[in-house]
Amino acid sequence: MSLPRVISTIVAIAVALCMLLLGGWYFTIGMCIIVYLGQSEYFKLVRAKGIEPASKITLVVSQVLLLVGAIGSGIDDALFPVAGTLICFYLLFLPKIASIADISTSLFGLFYGGYLPSYWIRLRVGFDPVTASSFPFDTNWSRLLDFDLSILPRAFAITLLSFMCIMVTDIGAYLFGKWLGRTRLSEISPKKTVEGAIFGIMSSVGMGLSGAWVLHWHHWYIGGVALGILIGMTSMLGDLTESVMKRDAGVKDSGDLIPGHGGMLDRTDSYIFTAPLVYYFFKLVLPLI
Repeated sequence: MSLPRVISTIVAIAVALCMLLLGGWYFTIGMCIIVYLGQSEYFKLVRAKGIEPASKITLVVSQVLLLVGAIGSGIDDALFPVAGTLICFYLLFLPKIASIADISTSLFGLFYGGYLPSYWIRLRVGFDPVTASSFPFDTNWSRLLDFDLSILPRAFAITLLSFMCIMVTDIGAYLFGKWLGRTRLSEISPKKTVEGAIFGIMSSVGMGLSGAWVLHWHHWYIGGVALGILIGMTSMLGDLTESVMKRDAGVKDSGDLIPGHGGMLDRTDSYIFTAPLVYYFFKLVLPLI
């Protein structure tokens, strides 16, 4: 691993931890910046195909979606079709007649680049509004030495666990696939292997089990395995989806923003489809386990 890649990784982890720790508007603004950069790269890929999406208005309404998710007003899902309608309305009144590709890529940009990531804000900020807006820095930190994580805000703990499951999935799949990978997983991305994918999911399950045990979930072994499999599979789906778009656009990376890693979308693709599934897992499924 090159030095720029190592430095970029350390900086990215530090920024992500600060966002998670602070929560509230700090996390929200950080996510808004990340989404804007990733969505801009997506529209760059689209334009490489000669398509002219409604990128400006899509970027704006996506930011609105994120901010509404932080407020927790309950109109998040209602705003999504309204935003899509505004985008179509905008395209219909352009001097140039919009094509099917213009409309579909604009709406997918809203869904993929704005709506799905908004679930991370719902999880960290809106999921537990009593404690999500600020982190209790004045607490007795020595209790952490006894694995007493009850001092941590619930929204922070479950979001951090989800992020860690995604990280170990990516790391496990990469390292094991490079070491013992023999069977190609998909023609979409020739470097990804079945062996790497299996080990990546196993890594996510291991992290899920560890987190569920430390957080004292009821039937932690069931919840940990379920979360690990869910995140392991959907994070790979996000990775492959971005690979399809890059392959179609004829580029290796979505951008060059992050030294040694490529673009913002290259580093966050695993978090996109995972967001709503993780949110509803904690909201609907885990209470039943």
